[in-house]
Amino acid sequence: MQRRANPVPLKDVADLVGGLVIGDADTPLSGISIIESAVPGDLVFLEDTRSVPAALVSKASAVIACEGVAAEVKKDWKKAILVAAHPKLAFARAARILCPATATAPGIHPDAVVHESAIVNKNAAVEARAVIGERAEIGPNTVVGAGCVIGAAVRIGHDCHLYPNVTIYAGVEIGHRVVIHAGAVLGSDGFGYVRDEQTGQYEKFPQVGRLVIEDDVEIGANTTIDRGALDLTRVGRGTKIDNLVHVGHNCQIGENVVIAAQCGFSGSIVIEDNAVLGGQAGIGEHAHIGEGVLLGGQAGVLPNKALHGKGIAFWGTPARPLREYLKQLAALERFAKRK
Repeated sequence: MQRRANPVPLKDVADLVGGLVIGDADTPLSGISIIESAVPGDLVFLEDTRSVPAALVSKASAVIACEGVAAEVKKDWKKAILVAAHPKLAFARAARILCPATATAPGIHPDAVVHESAIVNKNAAVEARAVIGERAEIGPNTVVGAGCVIGAAVRIGHDCHLYPNVTIYAGVEIGHRVVIHAGAVLGSDGFGYVRDEQTGQYEKFPQVGRLVIEDDVEIGANTTIDRGALDLTRVGRGTKIDNLVHVGHNCQIGENVVIAAQCGFSGSIVIEDNAVLGGQAGIGEHAHIGEGVLLGGQAGVLPNKALHGKGIAFWGTPARPLREYLKQLAALERFAKRK
C-alpha cells in the first residue's frame, strides 16, 4: 500500500474531513489500514463498539470513530481519536492525503503517437504506446495510460485518469476528475439492426450519436458504454460503475448512481439520480428506473417497465418490491411442501 514519505499531523486530516480531535492533534500519520494490520503511523476507523477491543491492542496511531464509539474508546485508548459523524466516509476522505496515488510525471512518452492536430495540455501525461487521434483534446493533470487509444475529436477534461488499454471512440466527451479503469471501451457502436423480412438478413441501424461522461464519474475495468444511435448516451455526474458492466445505446444514467459488476442494460433506458443497482441486474430496453430505487442483485426489469419509489428495494425477475417478492417465495415454498 502506498504510504506518505512525509507524515502529516492528525489535525490536517481533521480539517479535511471536518472532524474533532481528542488527544494529540499533532500525531503524525503516514498511511491507512484495517485494524488487524495497522502499524505505527496508520489511521483506522471504527464503525461500532464491536471493533473497540481489537483497536485497543492495535499498533495504529489514531482512530476515527463516531461520538458514541469514541466515548468507549477513550476510556482505555491513550492515543489520538478523530471524532466524525460518519467514520467510514471520513476515512475515505482521509485516504486522499494519507494514501496518495503514485504521481505520473507530465509529458508525452517517446513511444506514444499523438496526431499533430491534437491538443495535449503541458501538464498532462501520455504514457508509452498510447495513441491520440486528430483534434483530440486532453486537459491538464490528466493521465492517459499505456496502450490507450483516444479517437478523433475526443475531449477529456482535467484531472482524469485513464488506466492502461482504455479505448475511447471518436467524438466522446469526458468531463473532469473522471477515472476509467483498464480495458474499458467507451463510445462503441450500439447493438441495433433492422431485419429485411424478404431476405432474412439484418441491416445495421446507424450508430452515429454521441457519448457524454460527466464530471467525477468512475468506470470499472472492461466496462463498455455504447454511443447513442442517433442521439446521445449520457452518464451523469458522480456516478460509479463497477467492472464488466455493459450500457447500451441511448441510455440516460443520472447523477450519483451506483452500478455493481456485471449489470447489463439494453438500449434507451433511463436511470434517475441516486439509484443503486446490484450485481448482475439486467434491464430491458426503454425501461425506467426511478430516483433512489434500489435494484437487487440478479434482478430483471422487463422492457418498457417502470420502477418508482425512492428507497424501495426491488428484487427478482420480473423485478417487484422486495416485500412482495419474499411473500411470493414463501407461498411457493408452502405450495411445494404440499406435494
